[in-house]
Amino acid sequence: MAEPILAEAGIKDVRFGDLVKVVQPVNLYGCEIGDNSFIGPFVEIQKKVKIGKRCKVQSHTFICELVEIGDDCFIGHGVMFINDLFEEGKPAGGDQSKWRATCIGNDVSIGSNATILPVEIADRVVIGAGAVVTKDINEPGVYAGNPAKKIRDL
Repeated sequence: MAEPILAEAGIKDVRFGDLVKVVQPVNLYGCEIGDNSFIGPFVEIQKKVKIGKRCKVQSHTFICELVEIGDDCFIGHGVMFINDLFEEGKPAGGDQSKWRATCIGNDVSIGSNATILPVEIADRVVIGAGAVVTKDINEPGVYAGNPAKKIRDL
């Protein structure tokens, strides 16, 4: 029986702002995390991700490459960001030209277990727990469901 190739999770090549709190274990690499932000345990944040100031990322969240999150955002437990839309019916794999970016505005709250496809989300938006965001959100409000739809103004 063959032995697996083991890789260590950890923190590598991360640019931290002032007073960032990280609860380990985490897997953070090649990303930027702004001042006074919090990263919970069992979180993975990949390279080329930018997280703004005063953000809170709860446990078991996955933030893939090409995601930018504004200031004063809350990302709930188990939120999944997606950058590969399987446009050819299969994973793009290492072909990053097929990956798409996500941009989250300021003052955005994303509820637990939401899934965020490559979209743009305006400032002052609340995404309900378990929602699946498949299209851009261009105005403030509360969005929920699969696919996520606006359910009320803020």
